[in-house]
This record gives sequence, structure tokens and C-alpha cells, in this order.
Amino acid sequence: MDMQLAEVLRRDAPCLAEILGPDAPRPPRRSKVVAVMPAYNAASTLHATVADIPPGSVDRILLVDDGSRDDTVALARALGLEVIVHPENRGYGGNQKTCYRWALETNADIVVMIHPDYQYDSRVVDAAVKIIELGICDVVLGSRIRSRAEALAGGMPVYKYLANRFLTTVENIFLGQNLGDFHSGFRVYRRAVLETIPFERNSDDFVFDTQFLAQAVHFNFRLGDIPVPVRYFKEASSINFRRSVRYGLHTLWTMAEYWLNRLGLYRSPRFAAR
Repeated sequence: MDMQLAEVLRRDAPCLAEILGPDAPRPPRRSKVVAVMPAYNAASTLHATVADIPPGSVDRILLVDDGSRDDTVALARALGLEVIVHPENRGYGGNQKTCYRWALETNADIVVMIHPDYQYDSRVVDAAVKIIELGICDVVLGSRIRSRAEALAGGMPVYKYLANRFLTTVENIFLGQNLGDFHSGFRVYRRAVLETIPFERNSDDFVFDTQFLAQAVHFNFRLGDIPVPVRYFKEASSINFRRSVRYGLHTLWTMAEYWLNRLGLYRSPRFAAR
């Protein structure tokens, strides 16, 4: 760890004890809530993401590092997070598989998945968890698209906004939902969702998220969302235009796969029981 990073940690980085702390006000709940962060080169944004998590809102935080080339692992450990390191990059989907296996092994009742790139406002963790605890939804997504003006003012590139609107509209139609943003990196799941969905059969790439939500609909889980302010800036993770096109095509294929399976024309293992 370089001296500049070490100085930042000493000066103003909260440790996990301060986030979860014994004296922190905790909302009345019986659920064990864990947060998981699939990370890749997130050293410049991790501290801010963790600092915004409301005190007492989660019991444990895991960061899974996917072969980062920066100080992500050192910073996560200095913050007191639990860390799993992939020696080699396994892909975004492969990273989430490790996250969810760990969450199930630690007997989590509710799992919060949030990107550590500070693109999503982690202050809303309590609100999203409460929706799960109240039995209103089984899956809650953070929607970055409360309004077009807000999304663009937050720095979302126009082509990404248009692609998001197109794909989200297609997915809502094909899956019978009414979500604002199918491509959010802030998600909260009830344990039963991870126990039921065969997520290990999904892609190790970015389309993992789309496949997961299609599976959630297939297994009759209830999906909902809450507004999350969008933050696009240089350090926030984002895939390039070429990979965005590839992701979009894979998303459309997932919708076709869902309906082919539903009509009995193609039996996809992704929609078979575990």
C-alpha cells in the first residue's frame, strides 16, 4: 500500500466497527443482513461507498476482488471488510457467484449487492432491506432512471441512457414487469431467491444480471425497485461501447431464451430447478 493511501486510511477512513459498531443505532429487525461487493480496481471509490452505508444496517460486508491491479484488497482489509481474492479475473458474473455462495454459507437472510464504484447511493440500504422484511418484494433493485433529466445530469452518457431505456422496456414487456432500471448494480435479495435460482449456471460475464432477473421471474419471485441517484464519473466502473453492444445482444437473447423455455420449445438449464 502506498503512503498516500495509508495516510487517507489513518485520517478519515471508517473501520467496519464504526459502520456496524456496538453503539450504532440499529433498526428493529430479526433478519441477518449481509452486503457483498463484487470489485475490480475499486480502490479510488471503495471508501466512499462503504462510508455511506447507514450504521447498523448490515451485519457483515464482503468484498470479492476479481484480480484487481490497484490497492482494492489492501484498502478493503484496512477498512475491516471481509475479503475473498480471485487470483485471476473470473468476470463480473463469476465474481457474483462467489459473493452469493459466501452469503448462503454465512446464513444470511437478506443479501445486499452493491458495486463499490460509488455509482450507486448506499445510503438507501435500510430502505431497500425494509421492503424485503415487510414481505412486499423478494428482489429490490435501485433504479437510476427516476427521470431522464436526473439521469443525464448525473453524468450517464446519452447512448447508455437510450440503450438502458430500450432494453428495460423490452425486458418489462417480455417478463411482465414494470421496473425502472433492469441494469442496476444495486440489488437486494431475500435468501430464498438465492437458494432457488440456479445462478451457478449463468454466464460469468455481465449478462449474469439479466439472466438472474429472468430466473427470478420464472420462479415467481416478486420484483420491485426504489430510486437511487446516479453518479457517473471517471473512476466509476463502466463497460466500453463494444462490450455494451455485446451485452445488449446477450440481453435480448436471454429474453428469447426465457420465452422459448416458457413455450416448451427449448428447455434451458437456466430455468430448471436446482
